[in-house]
Amino acid sequence: MDHGMIGKIEKARRYAEERDRIRFVSFSVTFDGENSPHSVTYENGTWTCDCSFFRSRAVCSHTMALEKILAGMLPTPVSTDS
Repeated sequence: MDHGMIGKIEKARRYAEERDRIRFVSFSVTFDGENSPHSVTYENGTWTCDCSFFRSRAVCSHTMALEKILAGMLPTPVSTDS
């Protein structure tokens, strides 16, 4: 393996350990729920899920699980409270 590639591998390893460098802006996933798969998206701080619970509550176990998995990697919502 050439020295350039070794340097990139070492840098990638360091980046993987420094999770605070990464902020997700948008993504979509398929979440295999207990009853069926669900489509979950994240776009500029807003979650959506196609499960019925999310439609009625704007939060669900699928979005909450992803928030836990991605803790520290999602932008913090800006509070408008004064």
